Amino acid sequence: MDVETGESAADAPAAGTWASASVPVRNEPVQARAAQRIEALLDAAAAVVESHGIEHLTTALVAERAGASIGTVYRYFPDRVAVLIALAARNQERVRLAIERTTLVEHETWLHAMDAMIDAMVEVCRTEPSFRTVRAGESLDLGPSTAEPTTRGINEDVERYLSQRWGLPFDDDRRAHLELSIGAVDAFISYAFLRDRDGDERYIALAHECARNHLFEAWDDPTAAAAAA
Repeated sequence: MDVETGESAADAPAAGTWASASVPVRNEPVQARAAQRIEALLDAAAAVVESHGIEHLTTALVAERAGASIGTVYRYFPDRVAVLIALAARNQERVRLAIERTTLVEHETWLHAMDAMIDAMVEVCRTEPSFRTVRAGESLDLGPSTAEPTTRGINEDVERYLSQRWGLPFDDDRRAHLELSIGAVDAFISYAFLRDRDGDERYIALAHECARNHLFEAWDDPTAAAAAA
């Protein structure tokens, strides 16, 4: 039993719950109660960032907002940077899950599916506290980093979907087209929410237009590809 937190070794999520979210924490939990505690801490951190900004986030404010002791915060996050990294990782995971949900719906063409994915990304920006500032970590100034681009996982997910569901062929050139398109979409959406909490529709429209035009060039006849699927 941890004296400060009141948690035992049995207080962490079973395999397949928190572990599937790939969010870094100081002590990897194993039971559901600890997973809920971490979610509550990250929810509190998101609320603090939303109301006070990234620069004012502290572990003390997280603890106060969550109604927890500072020891509970330190059990999982050694400092404010660790909280921000975990919050960014959770945001990234939620974007990927939102995009995944769109792949479970039948779409008329793969271009319609891409539009749905962009709409899903926009919806996460609108509904996920802190996403407009923390996003998936690309806006965090944590010094030099060799980390992979935050859209790398999304690129891989979308490529797998387009290949398996719509039979679209991929080579290095088409893969580069997809990577640039998703990067541009991410940038347009980010800018859309820079000063507009609901998202500037002009930039959201540009995100759709950019993806459609750029990806259309990568495949000669997307309509035929969709019909053949």
